[in-house]
Amino acid sequence: MSDVTVHVRPNGPYKVVGAITLIDDETGEPVAGGDGEAIFLCRCGGSTNKPFCDGTHSKIGFQGAMAAVQQTDG
Repeated sequence: MSDVTVHVRPNGPYKVVGAITLIDDETGEPVAGGDGEAIFLCRCGGSTNKPFCDGTHSKIGFQGAMAAVQQTDG
């Protein structure tokens, strides 16, 4: 199995690199991947082509968090 990496791009999408297959939850069919090429997944929520990035983040001024927030039990 090849390595897969997910890059959090500053104020932009997730860049997923490696041999992955992205499956549609409703149909169970692959929608991308399988060939090892990079895919870019929307992180801002504004893409009209979800789950893929369409560049909307730059138009709406998306400011993404760069550090993970640790969850604590309430």
